[in-house]
Amino acid sequence: MTNEFTDLNLQPQLVQAVSDLGFTAPTPIQTAVIPLLLAGHDVIGQAQTGTGKTAAFGLPILQNVQPDQTSVQSLIVAPTRELAIQVAQAIEEYGRLQSVRVLAVYGGAAYGPQIYELKRGVDVVVGTPGRLLDHINRGRLNLEAVRTVVLDEADEMLSMGFIEDIEAILDATPADRQTALFSATMPGPIRQLAQKYLRDPQTVTIKHQQLTVAAIEQRYYLVNEQDKLAALTRLFEVEEISSALIFTRTRLGTGELANELTLRGFPAEALNGDLSQDAREQTLNRFRQGQIKVLVATDVAARGLDIDGISHVFNFDLPSDPEIYVHRIGRTGRAGRTGIALSLVTPAEQFRLRKIEQFAKAKVAKAELPTQTEIQEQREAQLVERMMVWLRRDRCVREKEMVADLMEAGFEPIDIAASALKLARAEEKQRPIPPISEVREVQPRRFARRQREDGQGNGRSRQSAPRRSRQNEKGMVRLSLSAGKANGVRPGDVVGTIAYHANIPGRVIGAIRIHDQHTFVDVPEEYVSKVLDNRDNYQIHKQDVSVELA
Repeated sequence: MTNEFTDLNLQPQLVQAVSDLGFTAPTPIQTAVIPLLLAGHDVIGQAQTGTGKTAAFGLPILQNVQPDQTSVQSLIVAPTRELAIQVAQAIEEYGRLQSVRVLAVYGGAAYGPQIYELKRGVDVVVGTPGRLLDHINRGRLNLEAVRTVVLDEADEMLSMGFIEDIEAILDATPADRQTALFSATMPGPIRQLAQKYLRDPQTVTIKHQQLTVAAIEQRYYLVNEQDKLAALTRLFEVEEISSALIFTRTRLGTGELANELTLRGFPAEALNGDLSQDAREQTLNRFRQGQIKVLVATDVAARGLDIDGISHVFNFDLPSDPEIYVHRIGRTGRAGRTGIALSLVTPAEQFRLRKIEQFAKAKVAKAELPTQTEIQEQREAQLVERMMVWLRRDRCVREKEMVADLMEAGFEPIDIAASALKLARAEEKQRPIPPISEVREVQPRRFARRQREDGQGNGRSRQSAPRRSRQNEKGMVRLSLSAGKANGVRPGDVVGTIAYHANIPGRVIGAIRIHDQHTFVDVPEEYVSKVLDNRDNYQIHKQDVSVELA
């Protein structure tokens, strides 16, 4: 059993990069897969997310990248925009000591920046099937020189209806490419895909290990995306936090959130891949020694983080994979202690929370955010408690002399005490209690499967089109688009054009029902005016599309 990355025949800069990120030894899947990929074999890896499979295929890809090439050398296909972003960031982290150009492409984001980067030249492309196929069909993404293709979470892509798209993508790559397929399960269609597109593959199976979360109190708070910071600061007001680890989705998000918390009176530092190894160790040492109590981190940056005594783990952004959630919250409740894991969940993420509960075999309790009144009462109680400490100590000799002077000047004792408390509370003005907007819950529906790519790609619904008379969801307004199946319209096309031109989050868009000549789409009430205001801008497959109330 290999217990060092140096035993895997990786280039020194790759070994250094993973060491800098806190990896101490390769995981079982890395030990098994990396030598196979470096030797040129096709690979089937059956493993869950969280076992280290991104490094298992990412490190060999980076080792085989040739410098100064103008064509895409490696392609990684992922089912969701979140996973595509996460994998691209991980590849960048592993290749930080190399000059490797990595690009994530996914629906819902503007085409312009992606097209610009593709024209400049990219070594590794990570993308969702819909947007990848779109770029291929429009001649923007040329895969003729690709040497390695990775299909990540293939069973997820199967469940989302992407198999045909994957085949089209594979058909656009050279027949002699190296192919790696990773999947948690191996249903029949995935085996057929592997048989068709992989050459004499080597199979690696990693048994799933579930972590225990019995010692951890788990709660979630349903909030709108724009209210997450306000919700987090409210929780910081009332929770007894000795040290906290906050997880965000992106590196940029760590710095921004740490800054915002510090400005609001809750000092925090970011832990992300932009830090040098020295800076990372200094930050972690300050955290271990209690000099800082709050770290904001990404999943990649937190790998290898092994610190006891963390009282709280916050999921500012809920992870896309249940096992990542379990790994995150497992950093509290250690060494016989109890821990608290708090998650901020948007209405569109409720289905993901259900998957987490099923995986962890534990109920995550729904809780209500503290009200402004409760926070004020908490602040006052804390102030009184600090006052009681000093009253019991009776060490205010000079302060008593000052009070006596003020009484001689004609002030009443109660007025002096009130003024002193007013001064003591001055810092509270720097911490206003922001309002929280009302949340409309999303009811579970079969079509939530489409949202697993946050609507940002080329999804297919396996539902038959419901009748128009079917009632749309509460809080949603039904719109009609002047294009349908006859125009080649797919759910990802609808979400992509509306989210981009109306500048609204793709994940808020509801059910989509595609008919032959038209399409119905449900949009939250608060976004309808933005969608209709841009009715002259919508296009699908270069055809103008009108949008109106259904």
